[in-house]
Amino acid sequence: MKKRIDIVVTRHPGLVAYLETLGLVDDGTQVISHAGPDDVQGRHVCGVLPHSLSCLCESFTEVPLRLPAELRGKELNLDQIRQYAGEIVTYKVEVI
Repeated sequence: MKKRIDIVVTRHPGLVAYLETLGLVDDGTQVISHAGPDDVQGRHVCGVLPHSLSCLCESFTEVPLRLPAELRGKELNLDQIRQYAGEIVTYKVEVI
């Protein structure tokens, strides 16, 4: 069972819809396009973050996408996310 996500950092509605179908987010989950330290500190976060931010999260979840070259940089819909999404991975990143 994956940990419920507190905040999603993305500009892609298809990713949010995908996370909703998995029960990891709902209408009350905060979705932002860019994050700073105060946004992620101590929270369960999903999206793409630099390590300088992911290390501040309680946990960091990634939905890896195995996209063909022609779809990179394009907006993906829910069906495309389903098609290309790999296994969701949750990390605990720390500074040493």
